[in-house]
Amino acid sequence: MTNLLQKPRISLKYINIIIFFSFLLFFILASPNHVFLDPRNLQALIRLIPEFAIVTLGIGLLLISGEIDLSISSIIPMCAYIFTLLIMTGVSAFFILITVLCVGLVIGLLNGLITTKGRIPSFITTLGTMMLLKGILYPLSGMTTIGIGKYLAKEPFLVKVFVGEVFGVPAQFLWFILFALILGLLLHFHKFGSWIYATGDNKEAARAMGINTDLVKIICFMIVGFLCAFSSIIQVIRVGAFNVVLGTFYELQAIAACVMGGVSLFGGRGGVIGILLGSFLIPIIQNGMVFVGINPAGTTAFIGMAIIIFALLNILMERGWR
Repeated sequence: MTNLLQKPRISLKYINIIIFFSFLLFFILASPNHVFLDPRNLQALIRLIPEFAIVTLGIGLLLISGEIDLSISSIIPMCAYIFTLLIMTGVSAFFILITVLCVGLVIGLLNGLITTKGRIPSFITTLGTMMLLKGILYPLSGMTTIGIGKYLAKEPFLVKVFVGEVFGVPAQFLWFILFALILGLLLHFHKFGSWIYATGDNKEAARAMGINTDLVKIICFMIVGFLCAFSSIIQVIRVGAFNVVLGTFYELQAIAACVMGGVSLFGGRGGVIGILLGSFLIPIIQNGMVFVGINPAGTTAFIGMAIIIFALLNILMERGWR
């Protein structure tokens, strides 16, 4: 019988680490004059990767629980739009943050409730949510860029907390590390993490063990919503403006990152270390292939090919292939 509380296989984790550093070494050596290691490029990566990686952490947990969320590319701009409207009204920064984060939590809650209580596949639920939010956001925003630089200038503390620096380290990277530690402890060292693995591996058996699988999935959806809202705050502050393109393609890239990090699309398999590696690998591939002179369309094709290869590798490893 499959062990319901089984953790990701050590051998698979090591393979993911080797592949990650292989890509890293390739781009370092292949980029002209090793420009990939230019401090300005590395600083840009450290600032930009957390916006994507924070969301990927949530998607990883959700995939392990056996569900998927395609609505993140709509949750992010929706939360960013609400942040923009509120900061333009001059209300307190604390109220803005609480409101935006609660919006993310509520959207995640609705996705979870519809999926679990309505017995609808999460693919359909979140596809519908994605289209619904876009249908609301596009006419409301006029699909125009809304600059908020002058309003952010009145909130220097808010800017410093989310996109400032601490001893030269970008604040957004520190936030990412904090979330990774919290979710890593939750997934690997707390009983709720065992419930996530059990729910994703065999939902009916998990229920027989007394686990409230619906609640587990709803909480995972809410974690995704919260992290999307948090990422939206970082993005809109960094850019100094709202635009509906914020978070575009994140839903597919986050799933790809998780698969490349060893998370099973069928649930019950994966780990935070793999999710971390995958969330870094996607932006590194995108960045590195520009330096080696590959067309952006080729970058997309390469990532698609990598997803298939990693998915096949994960399946082979789950079947005991060595």
